[in-house]
This record gives sequence, C-alpha cells and structure tokens, in this order.
Amino acid sequence: MPTTLIVLAHPERRSFNDAWSDATEAAALAQGDTVLRSDLCQMGFDAVERAAHYGDWPEDAPFDPLKAQEGAADAGSTPKDVRAEVDKIKQADRIVLHFPLWWFAPPAILKGWFDRAFQHGALHDVDARFDRGMCRGKQALMCVTTGSNAAESAYNGKEGDIRLLLWPTAYTLRYLGFDVLEPVVVHGVHGYHRGDRETQLVNRLTATLDGQTDIMAGFSTRPRLRFNRDDDFDETGQLRSDRASVTPFIRHRAAFDE
Repeated sequence: MPTTLIVLAHPERRSFNDAWSDATEAAALAQGDTVLRSDLCQMGFDAVERAAHYGDWPEDAPFDPLKAQEGAADAGSTPKDVRAEVDKIKQADRIVLHFPLWWFAPPAILKGWFDRAFQHGALHDVDARFDRGMCRGKQALMCVTTGSNAAESAYNGKEGDIRLLLWPTAYTLRYLGFDVLEPVVVHGVHGYHRGDRETQLVNRLTATLDGQTDIMAGFSTRPRLRFNRDDDFDETGQLRSDRASVTPFIRHRAAFDE
C-alpha cells in the first residue's frame, strides 16, 4: 500500500484546513496507507533558509543556498529538521498539501518548506529535474481554501484565476518530477458569514470533509495538470514554435504582449 505524506500549512488547530487534513489522514489510513505528517506551524518549522543552518559555511563567504544544500547532502550534514522532511518526501508515494490561499499565494511557511526541504542535491540537481526529476512516479495533490467565492476566483474573476495563482506551487512540484493532480479548492472559507450564509458554509465544509474519502480513493485516477515536456523547449530553454503551449505562464507571443 502507498505511503501518503500530509503537509499542513495553517497556524490554527481548530481551523477547517486542520480538520480537512485530519479527514485526509483518516481516509488514507482506512484504505491501508502508511501516513506521514508535517504540520508545519505546530512543528515550528523554520521557513527561512540561511547560513546559520549550516555550521560549516564560511563566515566570510556570501551565502549560496544551492551550494550549501548540495554540500550538506554530499557530506551527510543536512540540518536535522530538513533531513526529517527530505526523508518523508523520499518515503512518500504521494503528497497532499493542505493550505489556505493568503494574499494570492500559499502561506509563507509552505514556501519556506519548499525552499529548505526541497533540498538541492537530495531531491533535485541540475540534471535531475522536470521530466528527469527525482520524484518521478510520485503524485501530489493540493487541497486549498480561499476566502473569495468561486465566481471571483474564475478565469475572469476580480480575485484572479485560481488555477494561475496555484501554478507556481504546481510547477515547484513539477520541477521535482511529481505528477501534479487537479487541485481541490473550497471557496468562501472565512469567519464573516452570518445567519443563513454561515449555515450554508458549515454544510459545504461538512460535505467536503465527508467527501475526502472519495478523493483519496480516487487519487490514482484523478486528472493531472498538464505541463510542457522537456523536449518542447529548444537549446536556449524557450518553447519551440511548433509545440503547443499548455499554460499562460509559458506561451507563444499573444495579443496582450504587444
């Protein structure tokens, strides 16, 4: 049976995000998965990469995170907190990320987890990334909440297209070689609902928690996000003119570029 790593990035244990991550764990355990967890805020995970994490980094040398990470991976001196996360990622067949969208992006602690736990030399290097990533065969799912409603989060919504806002996180996972699954997004999650609106929210959130069993049961068959393959790009790293773009972030020249 697979090993599932659940990564939670929310500071409040009584939040819906926390309850949702617990529902993921319960569903995974019920189907026989081995479950690992990283509750980043509860762990007090240090999200800031810096020279102080590397006792052998020369004081007179400018700090280079990639070189520091690679050197620690080679020397077996990876910081203890990072080593634990790298080990979890290596063990995991799939990762479920639970987080709210704050200021149009995941909370800073999740970005910091990527910065530190996606260790250069341990989980990627110059040659092992994208189609040749070290995490090929592993799957990742984002379970996300927003304060905005679904209409505001649509492609033409005032809050911005949720799929584009999540693209940097998805591409971070893609960089390591993960298959990134279609995200699950729950909109309108905030504490300002009152009366009927609050009741409707509670009903929606309860249905989401109840439905997580089906999400986890259908994990392997869930649609995957599309990314351009390595051979879609020329020797300079640009999209070939005869290859289709699959995301507005990597595209052929469009009218709004003029």
